[in-house]
Amino acid sequence: MGQLGKRRASLSASLKTGARRSCCRTPEEEEVHIPFAQDSLVKQWRSMQNVADRSQEESEVPVRRNKYFLNINVGGKLFHIACRVVARYPVTRLGKLATCTDPTKKMQLCDDYSVQKNEYFFDRDPSIFHYIFHFYCSGVLWIMDEMCPSNFMEEIEYWGIHLKYSQRCCRILLEEKQDELSEYLKIQKELEAELEPVDSAQQFEGKCLGKFRRAIWNLIENPYSSVPAKIIAVMSSFFVLISIVGMTLSTVEEMKHKTGKKWMEQTEMICAIFFTSEYLMRLISSSSFKNFLRAALNAIDLVAILPFYIQILFENLDEGETLYHEELHKMENVSKLGKVLKLIKLMRIFRILKLARHSTGLRAFGFTMRQCYQQVCCLFLFIAMGVFTFSALMHSVEHDVPGTNFTSIPYAWWWAAVSLSTVGYGDTVPDTVLGRIVAFGCISFGIILNGMPISILYNKFSDYYAKLKEHENESSLSLKLSRRLRLKERVLRKLSECCQPEPRCHH
Repeated sequence: MGQLGKRRASLSASLKTGARRSCCRTPEEEEVHIPFAQDSLVKQWRSMQNVADRSQEESEVPVRRNKYFLNINVGGKLFHIACRVVARYPVTRLGKLATCTDPTKKMQLCDDYSVQKNEYFFDRDPSIFHYIFHFYCSGVLWIMDEMCPSNFMEEIEYWGIHLKYSQRCCRILLEEKQDELSEYLKIQKELEAELEPVDSAQQFEGKCLGKFRRAIWNLIENPYSSVPAKIIAVMSSFFVLISIVGMTLSTVEEMKHKTGKKWMEQTEMICAIFFTSEYLMRLISSSSFKNFLRAALNAIDLVAILPFYIQILFENLDEGETLYHEELHKMENVSKLGKVLKLIKLMRIFRILKLARHSTGLRAFGFTMRQCYQQVCCLFLFIAMGVFTFSALMHSVEHDVPGTNFTSIPYAWWWAAVSLSTVGYGDTVPDTVLGRIVAFGCISFGIILNGMPISILYNKFSDYYAKLKEHENESSLSLKLSRRLRLKERVLRKLSECCQPEPRCHH
């Protein structure tokens, strides 16, 4: 049989299918030749092996004592690589291992060393080391799509290989996957922060009135902790709805008579007392006053109760001022105070935001708006650009028409905003052909503009809502299970107490 030619280095995986004998090649050929990974000879490796079984193991796996090669055991898989090939990259970990002559420094570069087998052991991922092995063979670092980017970056950082050795297309895809993973982890972290309350039950340990404040905290902040806590949560939502309905009915003409006004004032007072007591209970049970003031939901609770007390304060000031001013001046003050009171009463509409504390949908909507604020700002920017552009075009083609409503660009803003939103009230319409063409372009631009962010916002909202709902269901289920366990323990304790024999009295 003729002598086979020397095989060139391949970029693909090269696996050795059997044991080979180095007597067939000269040392120079051994330096150039790049052996395959011995997958057929892979065996789980331990640094503390039984010395008595050494002869049996040596008979099964031949020991390579060639000084021109490194025997690398990565997670139980054995690789043989020429020292000359590795030494071309002296900054890498294996390059330092090949060029280093100090045994102590070599031991610092690897996890363990087997003297009998002359193997350097590394407790790393063997699947990723295949690509490291390919890098030393070909000089190119290949990156597969199915690999985790964080794990891959951690491995090549350990082996001391820079990402610049990879192809540009692979590097771009890896960076994109890293950005996606970082964004996903960031959103997950913010979702967990959204789900976690400002305080926790463990923060009251060792503090003043810790048990009392913890009981109040569970009653107010944790509706799944007990039946009274759930009742208080339902009552809070009920009072919010009653307050909104009362504010709405107070503007009806039939309810402005004396009896109706009295009923509205009493309803407002009851709701304000409930909201004030709820806010004070939250303040008392808070473990950190600073964190309590920073919470957005607590700020909403404060805004919900402030209008009632500001209204009382202004009414008392109005009564005091009437003693010192003239009649005309009094009427001016009453008019000014009336406008201020109307504005303060309008602030009661923010009470509806209190429902976000007990509504998963509202919390998911708020979280979606916070995460998509850049897209929402871009949408408003496009709307503003469309309004200014089409209002200017409409004014330029319609301002000469007699009796037109497009007398100036600001007057055309309303028409452009209504047309972009595809509502089209019809109160202002163009009369010329050019004006109708501009109107058609404005409506078409509005349709395209309205369709852009809907899919993005809806997909993110549905994703966040599902995660929030899942966490809520898990919390309620864990609390139910804990209550069942406590009930079972109480029942067993009562049964054991009842079954114990009563002590007899000895006379």
